[in-house]
Amino acid sequence: MMADGMTVELDYRWHLRKVMATRGMFATTDLRPLLVERGVALSPSQVYRLVAERPERLSLRTLMALLDILECTITDLIEPLPARGARHIGKAVDGGGAGTESS
Repeated sequence: MMADGMTVELDYRWHLRKVMATRGMFATTDLRPLLVERGVALSPSQVYRLVAERPERLSLRTLMALLDILECTITDLIEPLPARGARHIGKAVDGGGAGTESS
């Protein structure tokens, strides 16, 4: 919650399916044994949901395993979207130091 009582909604896009496809992995069953090799034991339905849906919660162990398996970075998998309800204060371009406010 922001200081003025406004709640900011954070959002993101989940790109696991796209990143898997660029690595030649098109089935969720391709991912499961690779996760198990890294100590992440998920059921077939959990792996399917991880790939097909946007996760609300994700363990760091699972995230690190995905980054290792796919040889990618966190920004390849998770794309932050601009927060809704946030106000940003920026500096004026002319260098005069006056702040501008936009929503």
